[in-house]
Amino acid sequence: MDQDLIGIEEARRRVLGCVRALPAEPVALGDALGRVLAAEVAAEADVPGFDNSAMDGFAVRARDTASAPVELEVVDESRAGHPATATLGSGQAIRISTGALVPAGADAVVRVEDTEPGPNGRVQVDRRVDPGTSVRRAGEDVRAGQVLLGPGARLGPAELGVLASVGLGRVPCAAQPRVAVLTTGDELVQPGEPLRPGAIYDTNRVAVTAQARRAGAMVVDAQTLPDERGATTDTLSRVLGADVVVVCGGVSVGPHDHVKDALRSLGVREVFWGVALRPGKPTWFGVHERDGGRGLVFGLPGNPVSALVTFHLFARPALDALQGADSDRRRVEAVMDADYAKAPGRAHVVRCRAEAREDGWHVRPTGAQGSHVLTSMLGADALALLPAERASVAAGERVLVELLGAG
Repeated sequence: MDQDLIGIEEARRRVLGCVRALPAEPVALGDALGRVLAAEVAAEADVPGFDNSAMDGFAVRARDTASAPVELEVVDESRAGHPATATLGSGQAIRISTGALVPAGADAVVRVEDTEPGPNGRVQVDRRVDPGTSVRRAGEDVRAGQVLLGPGARLGPAELGVLASVGLGRVPCAAQPRVAVLTTGDELVQPGEPLRPGAIYDTNRVAVTAQARRAGAMVVDAQTLPDERGATTDTLSRVLGADVVVVCGGVSVGPHDHVKDALRSLGVREVFWGVALRPGKPTWFGVHERDGGRGLVFGLPGNPVSALVTFHLFARPALDALQGADSDRRRVEAVMDADYAKAPGRAHVVRCRAEAREDGWHVRPTGAQGSHVLTSMLGADALALLPAERASVAAGERVLVELLGAG
């Protein structure tokens, strides 16, 4: 490992050691997509709350169909939201819709396909049914008191649907981390504007902001700074009230890199600078103590690939931890399906396409892995983490990977 550089795991350990989880707040269910639960949620009632029909058809007493085909008298109808009022008796049937309450006296449902209209409001049942046929029992999905989700669960569409099914209108969620994203460089131009000679488009402001939002954060500020000490210090002083500040660029040792000195002058304590990592060596991390809390500051490389990778490796776990979620759930072992050349000394983070097969996960590099090749992130489902001490990887060897994506 390069002298004075720390490894990925040590850097992540130091980051997470500085995190203080954010408080909980009630959130309306319709606004909770992507939020993280802050407390256990249990059902207060059974789901479904009553026996109901799994089919359109007729509610019957199963024993009345024993000699099918048989004619039964239709005495009522049970529709979804409009239960029958009659109690089913011997030789009777009640027309029923999918999801409707099974009427008193009935113990089975005959599918409409297994019946024929009979004379004088009767129905002919052509097939014998057993008790419980096509009946969804109360509590079959969820029992009252059952724990549905625990703290740290990130709420996706399925989770929100389950919470809605038990009638919850609000849920306790961790507060959203407030994030400021700053990009630095005289050469940066915003997409949509004309490029001047020597300028490039500001990729990081778009991509890193998107990463923060995808991690459940609220981006409260996004700015591009010139390579000027005063402007850098002034802007940083204004955004340090955020829970997390991410600065892309300006953290190296060049004469126009002002971020580290500006942070130091503002009282931000350096925790580490420099990770034995490719791409992403000049990564900086510090903390800012302030009234009532602690802010985290990440100085990421300005190279877009390096910024995306180091955000995922270090800032994303911090955002997870602030919300009470666990980043390690995205780590899996996978088979590398192609050779990868590497010398010991630095960890390599390889952008890969991932595929789940019968024998587990398989990954393959997306193509050229140069830190300037932003298109190497296209189609990348995972990052293969090759430790500093590891040499080249042969196809068929197992590697540790972090799956990308939401959640």
